[in-house]
Amino acid sequence: MSKKETVSNPVNKPKKKDLAEGVIGFLTQNKDKQFNYKQLSAALNVRGEEARKVLVKVLDKLRDEDMLLETSRGRYRINDRGLVLEGRFERRSNGKNFFVPDDDANTVFISERNSKHAMNGDRVKVQLLAKRKRADTEGTVIEILQRAKTRFVGTLQLDKHFAFVVLDSKILANDIFIPQDALNGGKNGDKVVAEIIEWPEKVNNPVGRVIDILGKPGNNNTEMHAILAQYDLPFRYPENVEKFAALIPDKISEKEIAAREDLREVFTMTIDPKDAKDFDDALSLRQLSPTTWEVGVHIADVTHYVKPGDLIDTEAEKRATSVYLVDRTIPMLPERLSNELCSLRPHEDKLCFSAIFTLNDKAEVKKSRIARTVIHSNSRLTYEDAQAVIETGKGDFSSEILTLNNLAKQLRSRRFAHGAINFERYEVKFNLDENGKPLGVYFKESKESNHLIEEFMLLANRTVAETIGKVPKGRHAKTFVYRIHDVPDPEKLDTLNTFILRFGHKIKTEGSKVEVAKSINS
Repeated sequence: MSKKETVSNPVNKPKKKDLAEGVIGFLTQNKDKQFNYKQLSAALNVRGEEARKVLVKVLDKLRDEDMLLETSRGRYRINDRGLVLEGRFERRSNGKNFFVPDDDANTVFISERNSKHAMNGDRVKVQLLAKRKRADTEGTVIEILQRAKTRFVGTLQLDKHFAFVVLDSKILANDIFIPQDALNGGKNGDKVVAEIIEWPEKVNNPVGRVIDILGKPGNNNTEMHAILAQYDLPFRYPENVEKFAALIPDKISEKEIAAREDLREVFTMTIDPKDAKDFDDALSLRQLSPTTWEVGVHIADVTHYVKPGDLIDTEAEKRATSVYLVDRTIPMLPERLSNELCSLRPHEDKLCFSAIFTLNDKAEVKKSRIARTVIHSNSRLTYEDAQAVIETGKGDFSSEILTLNNLAKQLRSRRFAHGAINFERYEVKFNLDENGKPLGVYFKESKESNHLIEEFMLLANRTVAETIGKVPKGRHAKTFVYRIHDVPDPEKLDTLNTFILRFGHKIKTEGSKVEVAKSINS
């Protein structure tokens, strides 16, 4: 074959105008759907690398001209929205603010003069302005529907007749003006929390009041409380809730014990980080036969102490979770519960919810049950304590720890064989002085003692989910939160594979779940 014959019949490069008309026509017919460029290529019969490059340029141009909306990266739909939109305002200290519509499509630039003093995260109504050639889409805020945040952290600066709070955050460029009668006892240089009470339209600075005094800048407690306040996280427990918690009796009644499965004579232990103060889960072990074991996974039964709608429940609902900082934990529950009544401390009777398993020596679950129990922990171990026993085979409770570790390793091996992905990672930890000030950083590696706890917790979680998820005939499914890791997105896997190829790595992006997971784990 001649060279001339080799280059004959090339794939025709499509015209941009024709492609643009095709894209608009197709997306108009499918206006409730969104498509990526591969799907559009197939729909418009665009073939060949050069033709697809032209399509990408056309899509970018149509998006920039607001003919299309890019609803997420690389996914497009026809722009059929009106001139007035509702959504979220995003403030920047340099005045380059923008608006994110509810449909999460193309963002809209909002200049400072058109912001109506909207603040970061506010829900607003925006009117789109006439689009200028080669300029971003612009809009003007016509109504603030809901304020997202009115409280800010900063340093109080006093003058003879007025004061300002100079903000730590740069999101709001304007300092807050504080009238003399709204200082709340604050002194010059104090780190404070200020609340904006008004922001007149023709005034540069919002007007506010001091609602909390955190302390002097640089002090460790002050700065930690400032971080919490900046993100609207609580840094102290309400006094009335603390008093309510203090009234809860710590003695467990005989009637309550009689209503539960009594596991106080079964060997039980906790394994937690060395700096942990609350021990909310424990493991128990007893041998049923030479090849059969009973393993219990025990979680503190908070429901015995916290009742729906009481003061503690209401406060916990506001907090939603415990917050872990470098030098402290901000608990969801009062310390009376988190560190005392509901902490599975050694040598104390404790109330639990338990998932109890009968396993053979191959770690195959033969039976399981979920029960309300009362337990009595024999020992509080750190991960380092348990790891030393695993590595040396010696130490207190070595027989029980080694048996649990052997079962956990088999559970782990089987889990990966069935397609689980290994999310192994190093955890960054800090060395602190007696005042909580960080002195250095180190990396904490996940070892067998960590895996031991992880495997039995996963087994318990999966068993609870399966138990709740099985709906008896004639019954309705119960409302429940399921935590599920979906299979990896093929498009994202392709993108990752392209990136790591530069470094000499490759993963399998197609095939069964087990094959893909095995490729990622290796």
